[in-house]
Amino acid sequence: MLHVYTKSFSELTTEELYAILQLRTEVFVVEQNCVYQDIDFKDQKALHVIGTKNDKIVAYTRIFKSGDYFSEASIGRVVVAKNERKFGYGHIIFDYSVEAVLEFFKETTIKISAQKYLKNFYESHHFKQVGEEYLEDDIPHIAMIKN
Repeated sequence: MLHVYTKSFSELTTEELYAILQLRTEVFVVEQNCVYQDIDFKDQKALHVIGTKNDKIVAYTRIFKSGDYFSEASIGRVVVAKNERKFGYGHIIFDYSVEAVLEFFKETTIKISAQKYLKNFYESHHFKQVGEEYLEDDIPHIAMIKN
């Protein structure tokens, strides 16, 4: 069972921050073999949506109000530990993140920069592609919007 909660940057414990950065690095840098600057000084503006299982962080996103990342509200760094993906935690954490944008920011329009291979996943959450495919850190991405 996934337990999901939200914290601001200043509310994160050092242990939570370390576990979040470890998970993001494990998936985005090591698993995807992509060297990029994950620590981008945007975490301080974000709200952090954290999914735990047996007291271990296994799923995560960060959410932004409009103007803090894109002109629209946004969700980013959507990640689930590889050995936990078969349980549908990506859908759970993402649905929670969409609801958190509404709850905390009172916004319904959300823009994401999605890895292209996850287009169907995000479409299942009512996001639609806008614009053309582009490369971000040598990985094909698409912009997607939910109104």
